[in-house]
Amino acid sequence: MDLLNVSKTRYTTKAYDPDKKIPQEQFERLLEILRLTPSSINIQPWHFFIADHAAAKERIAKALVGKYAYNAPKVLDSSHTILLCTKADINEQHLENLLKRDEASGRFKDAQAKQGQKDSRSGYVDYYRNEKGDIQRWAENQTFIALGQVLLAAGIEGVDATPIGGFDEGIIAEELGLTEKGLIPSVLLTLGYRSESDFNAKLPKSRLVKEEVFTKL
Repeated sequence: MDLLNVSKTRYTTKAYDPDKKIPQEQFERLLEILRLTPSSINIQPWHFFIADHAAAKERIAKALVGKYAYNAPKVLDSSHTILLCTKADINEQHLENLLKRDEASGRFKDAQAKQGQKDSRSGYVDYYRNEKGDIQRWAENQTFIALGQVLLAAGIEGVDATPIGGFDEGIIAEELGLTEKGLIPSVLLTLGYRSESDFNAKLPKSRLVKEEVFTKL
């Protein structure tokens, strides 16, 4: 697969064909790619809500009202919609879960290696919480790495996609009980296949020229 060509041809879909669905096996591949996203110190500070049927997508669309109403058809007509959420804080339970998973995966040759991982990860979390004072921003940055990974994966798989930041965070948080779960809603992602009426599919791609985005040191 030519990644450069994928990058040139993928685009943000503005209208979906509601009658076209992503095959389940292919969607599971996308979810596995999402799960395998890299993150700083492998912190994985995320949780993903999957809407793969009409009732679930309608729950998401409750947050697409008022000035965000133009985004509702994208969710409702998509094959699948994913809400990417970020942990509001990194607590000890999450750190312990990560350490247990590391151990189960065979990453520690001995107890010293395990303790080293625990101390290193805790140190970084303490740094971002107490010294930088922006642990939530740091954590959410990791979630957007996940968004980028699945966007590229969708392009490779021939699936159209739309990242959506325009939604009512309060409504979606209440609908899904996110506060009680210790989560904040970061971004929506719709997946499916473009409609013939999607105007954006016919427009040329526009990016800043390389001289404006690269500086050779």
